[in-house]
Amino acid sequence: MTGKTALVTGAASGIGAACARALAESGAAKIILVDLDRERLEDLGLNCETSIHAGDVADEALWDRVEAEGGPIHASVLNAGISGDAAPITKMTLDNWRNIMSVNLDGAFLSLRSAMRMAVDGSAMVLTASVTGVKAEKGIAAYASSKAAVMQLAKVAAKESADRGIRVNAIAPGGVDTAIWDGVPFFDDLVEKHQGNRAGAIATMAQQVSPSGRFASADEIAGQIMFLLSDHAANITGSTLVSDGGFRL
Repeated sequence: MTGKTALVTGAASGIGAACARALAESGAAKIILVDLDRERLEDLGLNCETSIHAGDVADEALWDRVEAEGGPIHASVLNAGISGDAAPITKMTLDNWRNIMSVNLDGAFLSLRSAMRMAVDGSAMVLTASVTGVKAEKGIAAYASSKAAVMQLAKVAAKESADRGIRVNAIAPGGVDTAIWDGVPFFDDLVEKHQGNRAGAIATMAQQVSPSGRFASADEIAGQIMFLLSDHAANITGSTLVSDGGFRL
């Protein structure tokens, strides 16, 4: 990434922040950071030039501002997403469905569209999906559907961009130890059962759902995304890397 420009959405925390740090450490000259939380973006302390755009990735006006800043962009990590409120289909409200779809799918489309417009030929992009887009689970119809759609979106983008040498892939993590779990009722209950020990709650949850018995760290997922962005993955496009510790087995 030496001397290149990158775009990262959902960059204020978790996988997005880990990717921003990894891109900076690999020599990126500039990183365009997008997230709702401006303060956390400013606190990342990256050792390269940054351009901060605070706002909702599902807001088209945000992407008009990003595009107005101009490219070119050599690498994009389109990571912004929310888990939303879990509920069975029969009890899910339309507002909840639309809120999740707005961020996870509309936001993915808008960020991808801008990234493709600003990308240099031969660049690479990775969209963050989820293993739940591959393996069905109860109570997450909106989230799982949005992430399945993201994987298909990446495939279509890969085909449309192939004549420019642009590669577009997705990554589908399973359990990752990030702040996305905090505030989720069942996880908060699990932390309470562990007398406030969050790490213990994560370990218990991982052992229950993953054959590997562990969740990935944000830095591990960022490393896999960096591989997909790198020349080592020069012949990989339109693919989804499932990184789930065997959860889908």
